[in-house]
Amino acid sequence: MKEHGSADAQEVVVEADRPLALLIDPPLTPELRQDLVRMWVAVTNAGGAVGFLPPITQGQVEPVATALFERLAGGMDHLVIARDGDVLVGWVILERNTEPIVAHWAWVKRLQVDPRRQNRGVGRALMGAVHALARHQLGLEQLYLIARSNAGLDTFYAGLGYREVGRMPRNLRVAVGDERDEIYMVLEPL
Repeated sequence: MKEHGSADAQEVVVEADRPLALLIDPPLTPELRQDLVRMWVAVTNAGGAVGFLPPITQGQVEPVATALFERLAGGMDHLVIARDGDVLVGWVILERNTEPIVAHWAWVKRLQVDPRRQNRGVGRALMGAVHALARHQLGLEQLYLIARSNAGLDTFYAGLGYREVGRMPRNLRVAVGDERDEIYMVLEPL
């Protein structure tokens, strides 16, 4: 297990609509923490399926973000961010399992792209970095994720090679009378 933000944080430049810097496990500075929370609020308030319902405030996101930052600081989970220059434009979490019986796979969580940068390859670039990290550095065999139905996410992830393996019908209540399925998807082999 490595310390988050250690010297082996990596920068990878990829083409989206213009070059992006992808950083794996960057140092969790106060500025980055604030940028991550601000993006989480912006993505949620733009209708993104990232664990909250709009309207949301930074004060509501911060306790959940703090718990996430604590897990990242523990070194089991990984943060991948996308920057355009000095501006955060997206991020995603790779959450490792601690039990040996399930240590061969991990969860992909909270993929977020700045709403102004949607549909320009940022999400695809972040997922590519997560796949490379999981396969080449961590030796994982499978990745799982959960997508909210009726948001187009299952189509996006299927385009990356994920396939549906189950659903929890009407598990998410986004409004009275508007329940959505949780769609469980897997990428295997990596």
